[in-house]
Amino acid sequence: MEIERRLRGAMAKHILVLTGSPRKGGNTDKLAEAFMAGAKQAGHTTEKFATADQHIKGCIDCQTCFSKGRACSIPDDFANLAPLLEKADMLVFATPMYWFSFPVQLKAAIDKLYSFLIGKRPLKIKECALLVSGGVEDETKFDGIVQSYKLIAEFQNWQDSGVVIVPGIHDKDDVLKTDGLKRAETLGKAVC
Repeated sequence: MEIERRLRGAMAKHILVLTGSPRKGGNTDKLAEAFMAGAKQAGHTTEKFATADQHIKGCIDCQTCFSKGRACSIPDDFANLAPLLEKADMLVFATPMYWFSFPVQLKAAIDKLYSFLIGKRPLKIKECALLVSGGVEDETKFDGIVQSYKLIAEFQNWQDSGVVIVPGIHDKDDVLKTDGLKRAETLGKAVC
């Protein structure tokens, strides 16, 4: 047991969880917290960044990234997120599905990952995961957001560590009536 504990400590990751829901304490927050609890049990450190609480403007492809002493030349709250991205080993997207994709609050943050490519400042992120919920019952309706996530992972050369889809939930505590929190925690525990 002691050897396992030491190995975990040596391989501990810093995991950044980006949430996309404007609803505080809702299903997405609960999924994020469950994942984070599991990851902490596995010996990792976690940090949550609520994109809906920030004012992140969309990328305008000005290609002046990092030219003004910050990741994005346009002053906004991406300046708060960029340092967290730089120290993360793993990135987790915890989000509701809006119109079969990411909500605008999270999408703006994802789009600004572009700044690290243009600025030639590679992130040390090697892994990612997706926790997604939505009101529709049919899991195939999540194909758009899942495919988008997988293409992001492929483009960034990030290892997909897993996807948790929780369909058929909308109201604030609906996730409590599902196995979604258990699956999110299990995914967090499985991070190695």
